[in-house]
Formats: sequence, structure tokens, C-alpha cells
Amino acid sequence: MKIAIIGAGNMGGSIARGLAKGSLIDDSDIIVSNPSAGKLEKLKKEFPGISTTNNNLEAATRADIVILAVKPWFMESVMRELKLKSKQILISVAAGISFEELAHYVVAPEMPMFRLIPNTAISEQESMTLVAARNTNDEQDNFILRLFSEMGTVMLIPEDKIAAATALASGSCGIAYVLKYIQAAMQAGIEMGLRPKDAMQMIAQSLKGAAALIQNNDTHPSVEIDKVTTPGGITIKGINELEHNGFTSAIIKAMKASK
Repeated sequence: MKIAIIGAGNMGGSIARGLAKGSLIDDSDIIVSNPSAGKLEKLKKEFPGISTTNNNLEAATRADIVILAVKPWFMESVMRELKLKSKQILISVAAGISFEELAHYVVAPEMPMFRLIPNTAISEQESMTLVAARNTNDEQDNFILRLFSEMGTVMLIPEDKIAAATALASGSCGIAYVLKYIQAAMQAGIEMGLRPKDAMQMIAQSLKGAAALIQNNDTHPSVEIDKVTTPGGITIKGINELEHNGFTSAIIKAMKASK
């Protein structure tokens, strides 16, 4: 199974790295296309087995699966250039472009298509990846889910739920909100006398631990918070201060604004 990735920017490069680290696709079956050489050279240095090219058509012609990881405003021109065949599988990473729009850009609108919304942690095999499908069969769905489950958690959802799920967890939105929390907590740690790097590691590990509690147990955030908020203790004081300052409301408003 040969995979072409059109675009080696933040998301395309991250997907290429995630695929190369996985077990289902050999490096030699991955080809990445990008107009400039710098990002391709960096990728090639990390994974010598990956093929690179500046020619989008060359990359796509040789592939069974074509992943389009270009900016939304380039999608139409790039897709018309590729002239994809109905036997190929198209995966679009452009969050705002619907299946209906994609179908207008291809020679074979009946071709199997996926919309893929990962985040950049896919390069570390820790993405929350959303997938929607059109004109696909069970075998294709299962393969794509297996492929991207090697790079984190993957969820197949209806296309009309993509915007809400992206604001919550995937794409640039969800991970950016979490990183913003890390940044803010780091600033507090520095003000209290900790070194920036030490503060960052403490917070990152705390987040990793919190995620593991939720993912690995039949529990709920409220249950885990109750376990650590002893009466009159420092944790409940901090939690209440967050609420006094609109922490929960701010998160809800931010996610709804990103939808």
C-alpha cells in the first residue's frame, strides 16, 4: 500500500513522521511532495527511506492513498492538477472543506474519500484523530482506522459532527487550548521560583497522568477531582479560585467560538 502526502508543512510532515514510526506502512512506501526543498530535506534526514519530490502529480500517480495536507485555499488547484482515479483513496486534512466540495474538485467524484482531522501530536503517535468517510466500504474504513490508531486515538464520526469535535479535541484547536494551559501554569511556576524547564515537565506529566486516569479507568473527571480535594485543603481553594475567575465558562466559550 503506497501513500502519497501532498504538503510537508506542520500537519503533512507530522503525518509522514507518524506513518514512518508505525508498523503498517514501510518507509519506502511513503512519498511526500512539497514545493520547497527545505522541509523535504529535513524529513529525509530523519527518515531516509521516505521518498520526496517537488512534483505533486508524480507523488499522487504512484500512490494507492493520497493524503492532501495543503492549505484550504490551495485545495482546488492542487486536486485538479492531480487527476485522481476512482481506484485511489483520497484523504483530505483540510478541516473546512466538505465532501461535497471535494467531489467537485476530482475527476471521479464517486471515489472513496476520507476527511481526517488529526493534531500535530500525530508525529509523536499521540494524536486525537477524527475521521469521516464517504463512498467507502468496511474494509477501507477499518484499514484507515487501524492505520491512524497507531498514531494515537482515532474516532469515526459523521461529517456533520466534525466542526464540534475539532473545536473540542483535534486539529489545531483542542491541542492549542491544552498547550495554553501548560503555558499559563508554567508562568505561575516561574513566578513562584521554579525554573521554566522544570515547571514545564511537572505540568506536562500531570496532564499525562490525568489523561491516563480517564482513558484507563471507568471514571469521570468529577470523581477524580473529588479524590484530591480534601476539606479545607489547598486543592479545593485553587479549584474555587479557577471557578471564581470563570475558568469553566472561558473554556466553553473558547470551544464554541472555534466551531
